[in-house]
Amino acid sequence: MTSNLKSHLSTLLKETITNVSSVGGGDISEAYKIDTVNSSYFLKLNSADALNMFKTEVYGLNLIAKTNTIKTPNIIAFDRFENSAFLLMEFVESKRPTIEDFKVLGEQLAALHKCTSERYGLGTDNYIGSLAQSNAIHKSWVDFYTHERLLPQLEIAKQKGFLSGSECPSEQHIKNSLKLLFKGVKPSLLHGDLWSGNYLISKDGEPYLIDPAIYFGHNEVDIAMIKLFGGFGNDFYESYHSYFPLNKNTSARIEIYQLYYLLVHLNLFGSSYYASVVSILNTYF
Repeated sequence: MTSNLKSHLSTLLKETITNVSSVGGGDISEAYKIDTVNSSYFLKLNSADALNMFKTEVYGLNLIAKTNTIKTPNIIAFDRFENSAFLLMEFVESKRPTIEDFKVLGEQLAALHKCTSERYGLGTDNYIGSLAQSNAIHKSWVDFYTHERLLPQLEIAKQKGFLSGSECPSEQHIKNSLKLLFKGVKPSLLHGDLWSGNYLISKDGEPYLIDPAIYFGHNEVDIAMIKLFGGFGNDFYESYHSYFPLNKNTSARIEIYQLYYLLVHLNLFGSSYYASVVSILNTYF
């Protein structure tokens, strides 16, 4: 962080900054904890063209907060400064989750997923990692998941040479495969990128969601991402599924929803995700 940016943030906060320390864990942006005499803040820093990414992140955090179901950090500011874009928010002191914390997290995520809409999508696009994520509105979940999730990532994978054309199913093949599995799906407000690095349990036991990629889709999409990388205790699942019970198609749908995230990781991080992607493609398409 430059001294000019530090001075700018101090003016913005109307407080003297006493310490700046780097915080690990982010793949996309630099992250810092900023301390003042009275408080602590969390800063995300990226190149100037990342401002739109921060703008959509703020939109997502605020929309989740407005549901009054689960907390998100308070936003202080986001803007460009010199050659950088920054997002400044409340710093949430976190702790290791207990059994009770996981139960509350499951309950509150279920409450978020009960926030619904008549259509799938959002009407405003955002990002999954650093990749653009289209949230164009659809009446049909099959159409949304085909056109706004699988086909764009399959196309990127082909362009990057990670998948051949023969390994990628056609639009009609995808829709035919999804039709029965997706029957009766209702729209839920999703976090959209919910792995163990994107929730916090505060020191007083309050769950917080961070780094969302929100839209209205099937609630099991968030569960698929959670299961893909783990880190949530069994008490979370028991609590959550008391509100959204499992059914005969859940297991298959979870794998199909994980395909989207695996394609994203393939396109962002390379061929180590190839085998997992092809395995799901071969199983369902």
